[in-house]
Amino acid sequence: MALDADVLEQFIDQVKRLVTEKLVPNEERLVEDDDIPDEIVADLKDLGFFGLSIPEEYGGLGLCLTDEAKIMMEFCQSSVAYRSRIGTNNGIGSQGLVIDGNEQQKQRYLPGLASGEMIASFALTEPGAGSDAGSLTTSAVRDGDHYLLNGTKRFITNAPQADLFTVMARTDASTPGARGVSAFIVEADTPGITLGKKDKKMGQRGAHTSDVIFENCRIPATARIGDEGHGFKTAMKVLDRGRLHISAVCIGQAERLLKDSLNYAIERKQFGERIADFQLIQAMLADSRTEIYAARSMLLDATSRYDQGERVSEEASCCKMFASEMVGRIADRAVQIHGGAGYMADYAVERFYRDVRLFRIYEGTTQIQQLVIAKSMIRSAENS
Repeated sequence: MALDADVLEQFIDQVKRLVTEKLVPNEERLVEDDDIPDEIVADLKDLGFFGLSIPEEYGGLGLCLTDEAKIMMEFCQSSVAYRSRIGTNNGIGSQGLVIDGNEQQKQRYLPGLASGEMIASFALTEPGAGSDAGSLTTSAVRDGDHYLLNGTKRFITNAPQADLFTVMARTDASTPGARGVSAFIVEADTPGITLGKKDKKMGQRGAHTSDVIFENCRIPATARIGDEGHGFKTAMKVLDRGRLHISAVCIGQAERLLKDSLNYAIERKQFGERIADFQLIQAMLADSRTEIYAARSMLLDATSRYDQGERVSEEASCCKMFASEMVGRIADRAVQIHGGAGYMADYAVERFYRDVRLFRIYEGTTQIQQLVIAKSMIRSAENS
């Protein structure tokens, strides 16, 4: 659903106030505690952030992807950990249910996800299966009216907080690759599930990941999403939307980095002048603004196509690749503009420099996006 223009503007104004008055002032506290303050989580629930993409009939806001992207570009001008907490409920954690779940599954889980009372997580990556997701070995063996899950998932976002996992597991051991994979919705308190310790990461403190281990975890057959062997198709549908969402996150992070850099350049003096008046500093500022504009234009074109029902796998990969690489370049320039100060933890650009590095890896690495784009181009040429 696309919001009325005035309603969307009012919502975005609320987001801007939230970022300015609460999110940014609490960033250092978030880093020190390695967690989001409870009162901010409550604010996010009250504003409906956990259900931005979940349909209205299940308690969410049911936003179209274009409106969601515009909101996230504002929201993410703050620590990315805030977005991480709500991100799986709006994306990879819930969209498998929204897209391919049956009505009973939707009624049971989506209202809790939309309210933020439940946290969803997406369990695809394994110790031996990352970019090559079709090689996953976690198994789901049919046992009457149940399946037995066995395997280990790695680097699973929000696993320590999760109430619910969307799990990709192999139901047909005789079928190699993606065709033997099915999707399941698994409640976190199911016997046989254990979590590894929280991962120690380069950045993104306050956003938690860990291993999820399934040992003879018995789940009902009704927990399967869609038909057997269709799990990878579900995952790819989810990732198309997720890659566009991540593009919006990258743009928001880039806007914050550029804002901090511009303010510093105006305030900082060298040789008796503001460094903002030095042409080489101006070049870095101008290049950054141009790249943000390009990424934003690409994203809004792709989300518009998605909202109109077009297949946008190629465009989603273009956006994710460009936006994640773009924010990395802007983070590097931001540190350079800050000089020695940019290497110090007292300045936010030092933290953002580390935080944004992950965007080029998850939801498909830059190299995977290149393969998706090139293969799509080749298919189009062969079929024309």
